[in-house]
Amino acid sequence: MTLVPITYKGGVYRHDEVVDLIDDLGGYVIQKHQLAQEIVLQSLVPKEDIDFLRAVARPLAGEVIEAPLVGTEIAVISPSLEIHHLPHASCDVAEYLRRVGAKTNVIGLARGFGKRIANLNLEERDVINEHDCAVYLLGNFEECIREKLPSLRRGVTVPIVVAGAPSADRLKEIIEPPVEGYVGGLGRVAHRMRKEEELEPLDRVVDEVSSVLSAYREEIAKDPLSISPARLMVVIDEKMHITAESTHPTPITVQIAGLRVKVDYEIYADELRALEIEEGVTVGDVADVLPSRMRNYIWLKIRPFSETNVMV
Repeated sequence: MTLVPITYKGGVYRHDEVVDLIDDLGGYVIQKHQLAQEIVLQSLVPKEDIDFLRAVARPLAGEVIEAPLVGTEIAVISPSLEIHHLPHASCDVAEYLRRVGAKTNVIGLARGFGKRIANLNLEERDVINEHDCAVYLLGNFEECIREKLPSLRRGVTVPIVVAGAPSADRLKEIIEPPVEGYVGGLGRVAHRMRKEEELEPLDRVVDEVSSVLSAYREEIAKDPLSISPARLMVVIDEKMHITAESTHPTPITVQIAGLRVKVDYEIYADELRALEIEEGVTVGDVADVLPSRMRNYIWLKIRPFSETNVMV
């Protein structure tokens, strides 16, 4: 069964029927938002059941939309926190990725400015590596991108997408070694991007990130995970009641190959490792329970079947 990411948008009225249907079909609701009288469900559902879900949603005035980045967490990286790097392009890219289902975190580097001194510290590197993908927004000048990127990518192991004002072909020529994705025509912007011609580069960012993560999923599928991150999220939430007791909008963030559980590592890590999934298989048997470099959260990195010989 292949699960595909979708977003359901509809009214509050009878939306619980849609939630129950997604569960009955073998899918998962990753995140639920209520905005006044509108409900937004970011979900993973079986590919063969999407048309059926659309048919059920139609009488409820609901809409089922493909959302390729549901179930991913993406780092949007700016070279600095100064006004010429933040907030405009970084915020626009992060918001646009959220619209298609991604959970995004904007990271402004402490020493990312200046060709001679640009650098990435260990904490920034570790935070970036806790994501599914890193989107670097690197400005207008080829020389600047060529000189700075080697330092800013050092030690980063997740797929990288680089965006800058030069064309994608020029970015491919000046970046060595190559990265997984390139988006040209998106440099520094001194205002929020609202016009139609300004939104086109943001669409290209979404397309490029979606393509890169699709390839990442295919690579993971060659050695499948011991458990689906979405299923592990449901098991943890049912037994530890994290969502019910949290005020955070995403208490458990689903990634392609893991989870970020937003509870204190010192207090809950041992309980989480010992949590039984089914028939004697615990969370610690299928995943590494690690301290996150983001605050004091827990980062779960699910191990592949080749390491555990367990599939649940």
